[in-house]
Amino acid sequence: MPRVRVRQHVNPLSKKYQTPLSPPDWTQVYAKVSSPLHLDIGCARGEFLLEMATLQPEWNFLGLEIREPLVEQANAAASELSLSNLHYLFCNANNSLVPVLESFPSGTLQRVTIQFPDPWFKKRQAKRRVVQPELVEALAKYLASGGMVFLQSDIKAVAVEMCDRFESHPAFIKQGTEPWLATNPLQVPTEREVSTLSRGEPVYRALFHRA
Repeated sequence: MPRVRVRQHVNPLSKKYQTPLSPPDWTQVYAKVSSPLHLDIGCARGEFLLEMATLQPEWNFLGLEIREPLVEQANAAASELSLSNLHYLFCNANNSLVPVLESFPSGTLQRVTIQFPDPWFKKRQAKRRVVQPELVEALAKYLASGGMVFLQSDIKAVAVEMCDRFESHPAFIKQGTEPWLATNPLQVPTEREVSTLSRGEPVYRALFHRA
């Protein structure tokens, strides 16, 4: 399937992205809605989740992405492979995360990944970053006890900010004594991760668990 071309960055504060999503009926999406859920926030083309869903059929996987053409293409790829444990949603995570998570059975959200989010380097644009205190609060409310949040970025300042926001919330416990994880604890690397490491550049990773 040829890759659809999209803008690299989308401003989540634009008026067109301010209407919260109405979640679908998950019984019409997943074969088993009660399976543990892995949520990937900012899933881009969805290739990471596609491979994860193939490797772990006992889990459900959901990707959130603000660029609609990528979501359409990702869902087409999942449908082509007849994967009944994978779905992608076009939405703005900063205003749709809560309605999405509260639509799932309690306790099913067990794993969250936020990988290489848009950095928005300019100070006045920092409020566009996906990991805001409200997002951390929502994950603290809906993530099952013992559940994990995996963060990674190739921009140290972005990784530090994400970690600071999770560390400042009493519901989350950072794993390990080192500032950054040396390796990815998941089975599948993202395309950006592979590309960054192939250039000999660092990836800043951190893992948190829900108390």
